[in-house]
Amino acid sequence: MTTPASTPATAPAADARDLALAHYAARGVLETVLARHGITFEQQVTLRAAITADTPQTPDGLLARVQESLKAAPAGIRTTIDHLRSGRLLVADGPHLRPTDAGRELLAAVSAETAPLSARIWGGIPAEDLAATGRVLALVTERANAELAALTA
Repeated sequence: MTTPASTPATAPAADARDLALAHYAARGVLETVLARHGITFEQQVTLRAAITADTPQTPDGLLARVQESLKAAPAGIRTTIDHLRSGRLLVADGPHLRPTDAGRELLAAVSAETAPLSARIWGGIPAEDLAATGRVLALVTERANAELAALTA
């Protein structure tokens, strides 16, 4: 009898490809849900950044938050912000952008739909494995951000 490859005792050490495959698999799940709601991954990230910000965001502040997350070009992020504004999911409030009730409701609907999917994806993973994964992913993110900064300096 063979042991499944996902069993920690037999699983090979993770590498960049494994991280990418996990990311794209999870993102594929999310993008399928987002498509049903008529928004893109980038729009969802931008809307979430506006909604979860501790203080109201200027367009440039929101752009910086999204760029930190997605490592995307500013022009594309500006287009995403403009699309959210034209869709009345974000509105100008003086120098700031604020999410509308429709924007908040959309993000809440997406979150409600993805919650059971996430629970099935992450469910049953031992807490110590999740803690170790969190530490490793934080370190990989830190190192990748440093490499990106060096490459773009």
